[in-house]
Amino acid sequence: MLKILLIRTGTTEYECQGRIQGTLDVPLSEDGRQEAEQLVESLHEQSIDLLYHAPCRATQQTAEMLVEQLSLKSKKIDNLHNLDHGLWQGMLIDDVKSKQPKVYRQWQEQPETVCPPNGETLQQARERLQQTLAKLVKKHKEGTVAILVPEPLASLLRCMLTHEAIGGMWRAENLNGSPWELIEVPPEVALRN
Repeated sequence: MLKILLIRTGTTEYECQGRIQGTLDVPLSEDGRQEAEQLVESLHEQSIDLLYHAPCRATQQTAEMLVEQLSLKSKKIDNLHNLDHGLWQGMLIDDVKSKQPKVYRQWQEQPETVCPPNGETLQQARERLQQTLAKLVKKHKEGTVAILVPEPLASLLRCMLTHEAIGGMWRAENLNGSPWELIEVPPEVALRN
């Protein structure tokens, strides 16, 4: 059986500032670098066949630390880019909340029903992730592969793999305080999403 080690990218300055990052290419913050170092320590006991990662700078920085210190092979996958939040990208979350309170509330409670202006819907992101998962499951029938992606894409991917409702996606962040989670994925389950 295939196991996916879902890993969240370290924190960026935008996240520290309470901004919506989306697909903006922001590097790790100092906190994010420390998180990545702690991540390396917490993954020493895991056997990882290959690390797949998103193309953004913060994720690449996190991946570089994992590759170097854990002697992993890695592959960047462009389809693992974060959710595109369109015109909301770079905005403070509080500004979206105060300027568009109804839309913000709907985004929190039913994210699948909201598309930021010029952005990507969760369904579009889900379809993109499903294509990538199908290829990974076809290539890796067993073993453990790691997928390193930023939030909120990590939460969407987790919902897909565990078949949790997308509505609870924002609350799924942080994996109970851990930056990673090991998920067993039978091939028929991954292909069904």
